Amino acid sequence: MRFPFSRLLLLTIPIALLIASCSEKQVKKLPIIGERDTHESIVEGKTVVDTTYHQIPPFEFLNQDSVLITDKDFEGKVYVANFFFTHCPSICPTMQRNLLTVYKQYQNDDRVSFLSHSIDFKYDSPSVLKSYAQKLGVTDNRWQFVTGSKKDIYGISEKYLVYSKEDSTAPGGYDHQGYLVLVDQNKHIRGAYDGTVTEQVDQLIADLAILLNEKK
Repeated sequence: MRFPFSRLLLLTIPIALLIASCSEKQVKKLPIIGERDTHESIVEGKTVVDTTYHQIPPFEFLNQDSVLITDKDFEGKVYVANFFFTHCPSICPTMQRNLLTVYKQYQNDDRVSFLSHSIDFKYDSPSVLKSYAQKLGVTDNRWQFVTGSKKDIYGISEKYLVYSKEDSTAPGGYDHQGYLVLVDQNKHIRGAYDGTVTEQVDQLIADLAILLNEKK
C-alpha cells in the first residue's frame, strides 16, 4: 500500500482522544482530522480567530438500487465510509466483514449510517452491488453501496483522505487503502481505522459511542 500525499500521514497515527473539561467532569472528545484554515477578524475592537475544518464536500452517486444518493441523505447522521470493490482478492473481504460487525452493533440506531464506494467503475454496476450487499448480510438502507465515474469516485476518496487508484499491477487491478473513516454530522472526519485489524475496528466501535454521546 502506498501513501500518496502528506495529509495521509494523519491517518497512520493511532487516533488519539482529546480530553476537554465540561463543568466539573472530564468528557472525551474525538479530534477533527484534516487540514484547517484560520481567519482573523475584528469584533468590537477585539481580534477573533475562526477555524475552518476540512469537510466532506457535496456528492452524488448511484446506489445498489439504482437510486441517486447524495450528501443530503447523510445530513444529521454519523456515518462510516470506505472504499472497496466487489471482486477484490486482497483486503476487501476482511474489511467488509469487519465493517459488517460495526453495522450489526448499531443495527437499531438510526443515527448511524454506512457508505461503501466501489472503486471499480467498470464492473460494479448497481445490480452487482445489490447482489454483493445481500450476500454480505446487509438488510436495510442504512448501508449504501455506491458507484460513479472514475473522476467522481477517485475525487471523493481524496476528500476522505483515502488513497485509491486503478493499477493493473495490483491484485484485482486496483490499489487502495482499507480505512474505515468516521464522519460526524458536520461532515468532519473524526477518525480513521484500518478495517483489516480487529483492534482498530473495536476502537471504531468505541469511538462511535463517544461521538454519538458528544452530539447529545
